Amino acid sequence: MGKTIAQKIIAAHLLSGDMTPGSEVALRIDQTLTQDATGTMAYLEFETMGIPRVKTELSIAYVDHNTLQCGFENGDDHRYLQSVAAKHGVYFSRPGNGICHQVHLERFGKPGKTLIGSDSHTPTGGGIGMLAFGAGGMDVAVAMGGGAYYITMPKMFKVNLTGKLRPYVTAKDVSLELLRILSVKGGVGAIIEWGGEGVSTLSVPERGTITNMGTELGATTSIFPSDEITRAFLAAQGREEDYVPLSSDPDAEYDRIIDIDLSSLKPMIACPHSPDNVVAVESLKEVKVDQVCIGSCTNSSLYDMLKVAAMLKGKTIHPSVSLSVSPGSRQVLTMLSDCGALSDILASGARVLECACGPCIGMGFSPNSGGVSLRTFNRNFLGRSGTKDGQVYLVSPETAVASALTGYITDPTTIVGPLNVTMPEKFLVNDSAVLPPVPAEEAENAPVLRGPNIKEFPKSKPFTDSLTAELVLKVGDNITTDHIMPAGAKVLPFRSNIPYMSKFCFEVCDPTFPDRAKAAGDGIIVGGSNYGQGSSREHAALVPMYLGIRCVIAKSFARIHIANLINAGILPVTFENPDDYDKLSQGAKLTISDIVSGMEQGRLTVTDGTGFQFHVVCNLTQRQRSILLAGGLLNYTKEGGI
Repeated sequence: MGKTIAQKIIAAHLLSGDMTPGSEVALRIDQTLTQDATGTMAYLEFETMGIPRVKTELSIAYVDHNTLQCGFENGDDHRYLQSVAAKHGVYFSRPGNGICHQVHLERFGKPGKTLIGSDSHTPTGGGIGMLAFGAGGMDVAVAMGGGAYYITMPKMFKVNLTGKLRPYVTAKDVSLELLRILSVKGGVGAIIEWGGEGVSTLSVPERGTITNMGTELGATTSIFPSDEITRAFLAAQGREEDYVPLSSDPDAEYDRIIDIDLSSLKPMIACPHSPDNVVAVESLKEVKVDQVCIGSCTNSSLYDMLKVAAMLKGKTIHPSVSLSVSPGSRQVLTMLSDCGALSDILASGARVLECACGPCIGMGFSPNSGGVSLRTFNRNFLGRSGTKDGQVYLVSPETAVASALTGYITDPTTIVGPLNVTMPEKFLVNDSAVLPPVPAEEAENAPVLRGPNIKEFPKSKPFTDSLTAELVLKVGDNITTDHIMPAGAKVLPFRSNIPYMSKFCFEVCDPTFPDRAKAAGDGIIVGGSNYGQGSSREHAALVPMYLGIRCVIAKSFARIHIANLINAGILPVTFENPDDYDKLSQGAKLTISDIVSGMEQGRLTVTDGTGFQFHVVCNLTQRQRSILLAGGLLNYTKEGGI
């Protein structure tokens, strides 16, 4: 039987395990990336491991999330990241150099290589033929130290593309269409491979948009072939030598095949407050728009920005609309400036923001109270924008511009006239904002600079054979990491300070949770389906662990979050009978007995204070059981488990 693209890369990087779907496999990792919102914790963890130098082919620390410096905290953390990266063999992308996924696609991604990043949208690298995974910071730290990255061997889905996109219909619309088909849970446990004759009509930036949005499907990752389009992109970036052809075998087998005719697609829009709440743009033409944000790791490439500039040229945005544009990298911004496109954007009345994540993570440019905000981003979770009642819609850059000009949600295909954008044969290459590490022989004496906001890594507790704890919080389906541990300008500056961050844990769901969890001592959370979807931020596990949470019982979990819970020493289990969820009440005392033997058997018994008994499933590997019994991945690693 032939292999898919992902199966070929996995086979070439397999350190241990069986490539049967559902089995655990250990992979050798070639490259890692971190960003500043999750990176400080990852490097604190790496330092705790006591390994002097990273052992990957390439590791890069990006600063792109928290570039607003309203106090000493962010500046101190950036200084720490630069110094710890220099000491341990990690390259450092300075603030303003761009969004990690955009820069990595431009300058460092290589077809056929493995990449993990402490950001859930690391699968953007699949647009260039990488097998790229979002992961928690601990997993990235272990990979930097030479350890394997463990995943459950995924199923293989294929999206077969035919035809060609019509004018003003985009790669973002392809992603939204797949979200409409599959939902935010439809890709769980699968790698999505994109193929078919329509692939050859999509540029690498368009492919990157699509693999970026695959994260919202819950997919393990997404990947495109590496073909002549890939070669041309790498050549334009001055690194054709990195090109490797990659394609699936003609007789490769897939667990599911989905057909999408590009030529039949319409502009699509995701309505509040989920990326899969998708309808056609034309159905919402009566909705008035207050704000439009263009950028993020999904839609900030030069190709996207040139189209934005072409649509804005000679026009002025509607008086009732506030428009922001965030180029994805210094390369994109400089080339926009050199060709005059930046002037067209500015002349329209748009505000140009820094080359960073910015509004996507609630870092500035929040909408007005109850405001309708159209964003070219990948997530529209409740409150993520920084305005709790903000009505956030996800759209393509073309739909965003059309709506900014009219003041209402507008189908861009209704615009008369062609959209002619020509990509340059060569990109402007200037990597001066990427700082190399100090030479290995000088690393021992290189200082690591820490500010007062960087606190000690919290300690977790090993499991004994029984646990009695209070059910301190019961939540519903599709709880995101933004619900658990919000981002934004108010919280992110304290990402290295778990005690302070804990004040905001579950703020969106229940502001009383932190105090109640601390008062309980040991606590349990009960959740619905797809618990922990969204960001890879391990703070959504570390902060509950700090507050005393020992176990999360849910109907189902998101892939990255369940790994982060285990790494933090929190036991994740699922209801054997989902109806038992309805029988539990917040405040109940729950006892889990025979934990050690129950973990081994994959089934635990839980009893509440009234005598009601139910069973939960814990499908854990031997390695995961050992991590939990050790009290988390760092304890396990210190004991020689790397």
